[in-house]
Amino acid sequence: MKLLSPAISRLARLRLWRIEHWINNPIEAQREVLQHLVTSAQYTEFGRKYGFSNLFTIKSFKQSVPIHEYEDIKPYVERLMKGEQNLLWNTPITWFAKSSGTTSDKSKFIPISDESLEECHFQGTKDVIALYYNFNPESDVLTGKGLIIGGSHQVNKINEETQYGDLSAVLMQNTPFWGHWLRTPELSVALLDEWETKIEKLAQTTIPENVTSISGVPTWTLVLIKRILEITGKQNLKEVWPNLELYIHGGVSFTPYREQFEKLIGAPIVYLDLYNASEGFFAAQNNPDEEGMLLFLQHGIFYEFLPVEEYGKDNPQTIGLEEVELNKNYAVVISSNGGLWRYLVGDTITFTSVYPFKVKVSGRIKHFINAFGEEVIIDNSDKAIAAACEKTGAIVNDYTAAPIYFSDEGNGGHEWLIEFEDQPADINLFTYELDSALKNVNSDYEAKRHKDIALKMPVVRALRKGVFEEWLRSKGKLGGQHKVPRLSNDRKYIEEIMALI
Repeated sequence: MKLLSPAISRLARLRLWRIEHWINNPIEAQREVLQHLVTSAQYTEFGRKYGFSNLFTIKSFKQSVPIHEYEDIKPYVERLMKGEQNLLWNTPITWFAKSSGTTSDKSKFIPISDESLEECHFQGTKDVIALYYNFNPESDVLTGKGLIIGGSHQVNKINEETQYGDLSAVLMQNTPFWGHWLRTPELSVALLDEWETKIEKLAQTTIPENVTSISGVPTWTLVLIKRILEITGKQNLKEVWPNLELYIHGGVSFTPYREQFEKLIGAPIVYLDLYNASEGFFAAQNNPDEEGMLLFLQHGIFYEFLPVEEYGKDNPQTIGLEEVELNKNYAVVISSNGGLWRYLVGDTITFTSVYPFKVKVSGRIKHFINAFGEEVIIDNSDKAIAAACEKTGAIVNDYTAAPIYFSDEGNGGHEWLIEFEDQPADINLFTYELDSALKNVNSDYEAKRHKDIALKMPVVRALRKGVFEEWLRSKGKLGGQHKVPRLSNDRKYIEEIMALI
């Protein structure tokens, strides 16, 4: 199998020149993508409605087509799921990705075309491999198996031709034949719906394999690693899989988890961050030593960036790549070869680099705390948790936070529910360090905390292990890409979780 490495590395280099083309010509690449999208969809119902045949510039496209959220496209989706075609895209839509990036009770069904599978999701995966081999040309990652910890939803038939599942299920069902050779476990285990059974079968069936890479959300990957170590009696994962060299993660910030992974794996490996959503494969790290993910600019997606202060306005204004600024929060708006048009994804990003354009996910438009003008986003809270852990020796498994409203008893503040892997010796010291770190990364929070005038010291509650899992199970959201919302601007989630204690 080692003979594969030089051949794979050569193939990766051949792909690299195409990647370098859109890296070096980003504005041109994006203009070409939009032209192709509009031309392809001009005779669809949506294209006729908005006059795609007469749209020849980015400016005219933005003037003609309003920004859409899921509720706006839902009527089209419902018709597509009943079998109508040529509504949003000009080729048949027979797959839908059931969105699982939020614990909302409402499910979203994102249309998936053959083009979005091949030119976006699968091409994005191949480009990650090409970029990784460019960074590490001696890698043996494809001489073994990639352990994929996918979602927990079975594929569901709507009718004879139409099906849905979470994104990982859709991708696995449509994976090219070569992909199955490189993946573990087998499909029947990967798509199990009951999460506790799935973890056990994942562990039992993959231990004997030569696993060289792991892909999955950090929280559930940790659960699996711990179970594997229990079964094998090994001290760390490198004793189980000595050729493990890569962990690919996404969905949540890796910052609070890195220390645990390094301890459980037992030897240095490469950690790569991806931005892969139901709506498309958006970005991936091309250099594990640098913060930020390279934005994929020629994968069937045209990007616009909405300054967060524009969100909620009657006529919100977006900007293109040529206008973005570093370290400013933007909501992502996409038009795609899956039939999404000026669609607000819901994530917020910041640019860590321009030319090349690199981004990091900073949060969700609706996942933040701004009850008192403090504008705390997930990027802030992840950094603050990591800093408090470093200062106190604690290790955090998961957390959520929400506002404490003003009352007769005192000022407002933030309440944090935290599941610790290793609790701090002094919870008050942890709270102090958390508060200090938030002040350091967010000047609005610092101003509101000044002399406790607007915000008092946060309240931190250490939860027993398993409470978040119980809550997710109670919502029917256990496993896969489902995760506890880091931040909420109201107390709905936190009150539900507190009720379980």
